[in-house]
Amino acid sequence: MGNVELWGGVECSCRRVGDEYSDQISRSGHRRRPTDLDLFAELGLRKLRYPVLWEHVAPESFDQLDWSFADERLPRLRELGIDPIVGLVHHGSGPRYTALHQENFADGLAHFARLVAERFPWVTHYTPVNEPLTTARFSGLYGLWYPHHRDDRTFVRMLLNQVQGTKRAMQAIREINPAAQLVQTEDLGHVHSTERMRYQADFENQRRWLTFDLLCGRVTEQHPLWRFLLDNGIAEHELHELVNEPCPPDVLGINYYVTSERFLDEQFDRYPAHSFSHNHHDAYADVEAVRVQPIEPMGVQQLMAETWERYQLPVAITEVQLACTREEQMRWLQQAWQAASTLRAEGADIRAVTVWALLGAYDWNCLLTRDDGRYESGVFDVRSPAPRPTALHQMVQALARHGHYTHPALAHPGWWQRPERYHFRHLAPA
Repeated sequence: MGNVELWGGVECSCRRVGDEYSDQISRSGHRRRPTDLDLFAELGLRKLRYPVLWEHVAPESFDQLDWSFADERLPRLRELGIDPIVGLVHHGSGPRYTALHQENFADGLAHFARLVAERFPWVTHYTPVNEPLTTARFSGLYGLWYPHHRDDRTFVRMLLNQVQGTKRAMQAIREINPAAQLVQTEDLGHVHSTERMRYQADFENQRRWLTFDLLCGRVTEQHPLWRFLLDNGIAEHELHELVNEPCPPDVLGINYYVTSERFLDEQFDRYPAHSFSHNHHDAYADVEAVRVQPIEPMGVQQLMAETWERYQLPVAITEVQLACTREEQMRWLQQAWQAASTLRAEGADIRAVTVWALLGAYDWNCLLTRDDGRYESGVFDVRSPAPRPTALHQMVQALARHGHYTHPALAHPGWWQRPERYHFRHLAPA
């Protein structure tokens, strides 16, 4: 089957909070440094998740288009032999004349996708919307990002709009380039819980598949969340449209973070206030599973295997990033690489592992709700006048070129595997 490939990515979230946008590629300095692309090529990367964002090209209207960034960068990537996986909306709500919950979002995204494909007909890989389910949760269910709603009805409308937008975008793109492929990304974790909160965990563990299930036409009357969607305003014909004319991804992109797996506990007074949540029946704490003794997270290998078994479609890890020391970053990448390689050797169609934040990322500690300047480095550290290679640099170069890397730090477990990871102890109710 060949080897797992190493891909790269530039953190490019363009999120809106209130009336203010925050743009990661500006904050990292990448917008003004086209020479970063040469640094990526020197790593040996042959695929790169890269932004051509709706908010950047058409911020005011489709009558005023600014292609300057894309016109400079995409042809240069082509010259360097790097195949871009073009992202059109990345944790955004679109420009000010639309939003995730508005009727014009899906058609607007499709129109923008056509413009991109017409201008760059040689581009073959697209992610029209990054992590639709996650973005809908943060914007429509948790109130963190614009338009700051906190209800199931807005959440499901946002999710469906993004899925419909993805389908229509790919239809428009494929009218220009029939060979274009959909690389659909989504954060994938698992929810653990106490026995009391099992019903909520079961619901969320079904919900985590909705992006892929909708695109693959699996949300029929027999789907466990069919009634949930209808009860929250989705029309039957909208779901039947996806069942009858699905848009299955060519690659299922799994984004997995150390915080992706959660633990729910109704004994919420044992946890910090910021972890408190509630549904219509119970209040509970929602915390990182890795921090709770004796919970054992499933890990990326098991979750990838679950994805492959469920869909039998090619899978890639499309974001690998850890905000920690350089040694821990290396261990996190190594374990993702080993997991993907092991599954591929066992016969699963695992395509790639993606070193996500090549230039690092800002303010994910507060989920982008503030511009505090909290920086986590990636393969490069951009806090110097020019991007400075970190300890990940040699590792990424070796994996991209040779498929393996050795370093003394990799002989030790990561903090997420050591006893000091525990902040809380789950005690079953008496």
